[in-house]
Amino acid sequence: MLTLAGLAAVPAHADVKAGVDAWTAGDFAGAVREWAGPAAQGDPDAQFNMGQAYRLGRGVETDVEQAEALYAKAAAQGHVKAADNYGLLLFQRGAREEALPYISAASMRGDPRAQYLLGIAHFNGDLVKKDWRRAYALLTLANSSGLPQARGALAQMDQYISIEDRQAAQPLAASLKAEAEAARSRQLAAADLGLATDAPSGPVVTASVPQTAAARPVPLPPATAEAPASQTAGADYTLPAAPAPTVVARQEDEALSREAVAVAASPAVPPAASTAAAAVPSSTPARTSATRVAPAATGPWKVQLGAFGVPGNAQRLWGLLAGRSEIAGREQMLLKSGNLTRLLAAGYATRGEAAAACASLKRSGQECLVTR
Repeated sequence: MLTLAGLAAVPAHADVKAGVDAWTAGDFAGAVREWAGPAAQGDPDAQFNMGQAYRLGRGVETDVEQAEALYAKAAAQGHVKAADNYGLLLFQRGAREEALPYISAASMRGDPRAQYLLGIAHFNGDLVKKDWRRAYALLTLANSSGLPQARGALAQMDQYISIEDRQAAQPLAASLKAEAEAARSRQLAAADLGLATDAPSGPVVTASVPQTAAARPVPLPPATAEAPASQTAGADYTLPAAPAPTVVARQEDEALSREAVAVAASPAVPPAASTAAAAVPSSTPARTSATRVAPAATGPWKVQLGAFGVPGNAQRLWGLLAGRSEIAGREQMLLKSGNLTRLLAAGYATRGEAAAACASLKRSGQECLVTR
């Protein structure tokens, strides 16, 4: 029996499909117009698509906060890819405790960005149990997917994790990979039954799953083997850029994958021998030491250049970048966030000015994040 709810969904999905067609044709503003109504009415696919538009700045001005809010709404209705992107954006802005359940769930589905972040967390014992075998397994999977940071992180771990534990991590990696493939198969099977479909990187027509099945992130997985802790081990990384969506699941959306924003390509920086382990940024706002050097330009906007467990690496990166036109004359800020030192260039008058500087840095291979 066809319900009223089923009838009500038809025009909304038609608008979402029309928006996908417009986006594919390059009419981003037209796509946004098609999605705005269904998104406001609570359609999770339209909310996810609008989130993509705001994150990528296509058809609307770039607004990461609005993208995060839209991803959150879609994720609350069981939109899997929206949940993945929501967790990554939470992590980017430092809300790591709120992000970790989403990161964990995405990792269990095989997302290499999430595997990387969760692996670093297990390596350092930050918010999750220190588990070097699991950390090495997760980073191995992320590296096999081609995530640029993973290779450098594995090189760091090789300095501290015994060959026995590295070997033991290989069957664990195979097991985690099999579990991720099984999870994807379940999602595809649900899609065949009309219950769900794996959400693609670009706009989608229908990609949410029932609330009871996927609305909530799963709890963090327990660690299976803890390696001896080293007070000198740590892994640094530059925070990921706006998350890179996975390959699209529908043929009509294949062209949209080219619009994806790539994850950060900066490799991890080897730790100094006297530095304690740390890699995952703190969600707690920096309340303690903030080192300010040579104030020059003024303005509320900043460009974050990285987060480091080794403070000297932050200074080293500033020394490499300070002469660039995007940074020259800006205020260097070193903010303590838990065990991390965040490096920022401050003094941009507007968000647009900071975004332009960050975009120029990214074109040269230096990842960054606009913040206030």
